[in-house]
Amino acid sequence: MMTQKTSVTVRIAGEEHTIRASAEPEYTRQCAKHVDDRIHQIRMQAGLIEGHKAAILAALSIADEYFQARDERDGVRDEAGDRAGRLADRIERALARGG
Repeated sequence: MMTQKTSVTVRIAGEEHTIRASAEPEYTRQCAKHVDDRIHQIRMQAGLIEGHKAAILAALSIADEYFQARDERDGVRDEAGDRAGRLADRIERALARGG
């Protein structure tokens, strides 16, 4: 079954872009706003910078943010798994002593 795609027009870095995606239109708008905001932030920090360079720096910044969040999530997942394993061991030992 194919997911229906919808077209959404968004403005990024002062230019309109029509995006066809299977995601909800509001989600596509939020993604576009995030990219636009990051490009604007980079342009404010870097001063005069060419549009494509600002877009590349924004993409790198968002990728860095993504990888850091992924690493943090993986760390939390590993820690939760370790704690669950230790708890299961304690429960098994307690049941073995009492049973």
